[in-house]
Amino acid sequence: MRVLSQQDTPIHKALEEQRLNRLAHFDVPGHKGGRGNKELKHFLGDTTLSLDMNSMKPLDNLCHPVSVIKEAQELAAQAFGADEAFFIVNGTTAAVQAMIMSVCKSSDKVIMPRNVHRSAINALVVCGALPVYINPGTNKELGIPLGMSVVDVEKAILENPDAKAVLVNNPTYYGICSNLREIVRIAHEHNMLVLVDEAHGTHFYFHEDLPVSAMEAGADMAAVSMHKTGGSLTQSSILLARNTVNADYVRQVINLTQTTSGSYLLLSSLDIARKNLSLNGKSMFDKTIDFADYAREEINKLGGYYAFGEELVNGDTVYAFDRTKLSIHTRNIGLAGIEVYDLLRDDYGIQIEFGDIGNILAIISSGDRNLEIERLISALSEIKRLHEKDKTGLFDHEYINPKIIMGPQKAFYSNKRQVPISESKGAVCGEFVMCYPPGIPLLAPGECITQDILNHIAYAKEKGCFMTGTQDMTLENINIVEEV
Repeated sequence: MRVLSQQDTPIHKALEEQRLNRLAHFDVPGHKGGRGNKELKHFLGDTTLSLDMNSMKPLDNLCHPVSVIKEAQELAAQAFGADEAFFIVNGTTAAVQAMIMSVCKSSDKVIMPRNVHRSAINALVVCGALPVYINPGTNKELGIPLGMSVVDVEKAILENPDAKAVLVNNPTYYGICSNLREIVRIAHEHNMLVLVDEAHGTHFYFHEDLPVSAMEAGADMAAVSMHKTGGSLTQSSILLARNTVNADYVRQVINLTQTTSGSYLLLSSLDIARKNLSLNGKSMFDKTIDFADYAREEINKLGGYYAFGEELVNGDTVYAFDRTKLSIHTRNIGLAGIEVYDLLRDDYGIQIEFGDIGNILAIISSGDRNLEIERLISALSEIKRLHEKDKTGLFDHEYINPKIIMGPQKAFYSNKRQVPISESKGAVCGEFVMCYPPGIPLLAPGECITQDILNHIAYAKEKGCFMTGTQDMTLENINIVEEV
């Protein structure tokens, strides 16, 4: 058996060998290296199309890896300090869902913060598990949800001793981290697994000045979005696991929903990105931290804006802060985050990650350049100069404590009727309503529609947030449960 090191990229090497061996292809894909779709070949390039191959013996099979994919996954597990790693080509959504569905069956309980990504609640709709929601801490000045308090987690565990697992967002979209080590300790003491949605924390594994990673904290599984901060192609992800879970069963669960035609472009990007992180991660994230720290300092000098950071740490609901995140509060200049987002894109040619009703998020990486950081700072300065106004009347919070009436699966598959959203107060929601990004539901199936939520939805629509989740694409109507 070959002894591999982090210098190796087994999938990448196997793909290159197949590209150069002059095979006559009577298999899919039908574009046959681009010859069958010359416009696509011209757009994406010869190399890309020639590497877009189907599973064949020398390339292994993602559903049942026994050779090069298996080797690449083993190298990834080593790099991230896990016992197992599964390559995911359906996005981190699929990794989050696989975590939940591999430990929970119908009617099983899972403890989680309510500000989870929609993928987690979607998993409950599919498998029938029941959420025990913990309301996250909130920062009233910023209006954002924070992490989970250890006290609240322990209380939920003691009140629900039959729960199978605790799911933790770490970090949140805004860079907020919970006390992961302590949550793991308490959960394990009560024989519960810990699942971590680590979509925005790939870099935690490769720099000692960043918050603790899920595997280092002792979590049982973690969904790591390699394409976000790890350098792989969009839609590629890794599910990490410890030997406290049955890896073969986890693979079976992944295969319930993941494609049987795994893209080798995505798989090889995971392979190469893992190598790059292993060899260069420390220097990459040194640069990222320097960029983010500098931008934070300069933006705060502008006045009005608040680029928040480690000063938020309180040892509980903000146990740590991800310094690579450039999260900026905009409400004090009289603009919603989404308004600043739109101005940056439309007037200054700057695309940031998202804007919500009070904040914006710019993703910083080592791939950025000084000129671009300065361009962002200058644009924010000019937006303040040209558009600053009285903040009176701006909505002041992102998170609303939900009122749960029934489980997500029961509500989603119930008999429903569509009513104007303005007339839905007091009804039980039968679908999702969310701003995307970040994709955290304002309403999930089974929750009571309150006036506060309706106000929030109306305000988000007015300010230009991209609203998703409802069957009605205009979001004028909403599906409610007919009988509770």
